[in-house]
Amino acid sequence: MTNTALITGASRGLGLALARTLADAGWRLVLTARGRDDLERAAAELGATAIAGDVTDPAHVERLSLAVPELDLLVNNASGLGVTPLPRLGSYPLEAFKLLLETNVTAPLALTQAVLPALRARRGAVVNITSDAATGAYPGWGGYGATKAALEQLSNVLAAEEPDLAVWWVDPGEMNTRMLADAVGAEEAAAAADPAKVAAALHDLVRSRPAGGRVSLQ
Repeated sequence: MTNTALITGASRGLGLALARTLADAGWRLVLTARGRDDLERAAAELGATAIAGDVTDPAHVERLSLAVPELDLLVNNASGLGVTPLPRLGSYPLEAFKLLLETNVTAPLALTQAVLPALRARRGAVVNITSDAATGAYPGWGGYGATKAALEQLSNVLAAEEPDLAVWWVDPGEMNTRMLADAVGAEEAAAAADPAKVAAALHDLVRSRPAGGRVSLQ
């Protein structure tokens, strides 16, 4: 039986690295991201299904759920950084914060709800990608960190409510990605971990299936 994974934010960074790792392990993949060209290149490379779109769009969430009538793994990896340069909370634009909450909290919950029947049928797993900004008080990271803290609590409750599923909220640590470069600069980001190494650790997590909970990979 072939395992099926749905990965959001799969056109670059950790999402793409994890897709490559799972493809090498024989998984069937459904990939989504907003950037159609990059996503379709990734899907062609991996023999995956590409469904481009915005995870905050309910119609797109429905398309994704219809594409995975059988699902073993949902990876809510798509995420927004918010306003850059990163502002302090005292001056954080509230409309921008609402949009960030929609991307980083509401959208993962909506997609999880949409695919829960498929996950339950296969006793599947959910990986929600979080951050140490969810628990640490880092100046400038308050907006982003608050959304990740909310995602962690959603994950925590989901794990309690769905005991037949494995639910992990995973802090991957700093990775050399475009998002980190946007936040701290390209030079500092270049010194961070290779997303491929983090993806390998994530695959080990899924394969070994420990009890659900918060997982720090670095």
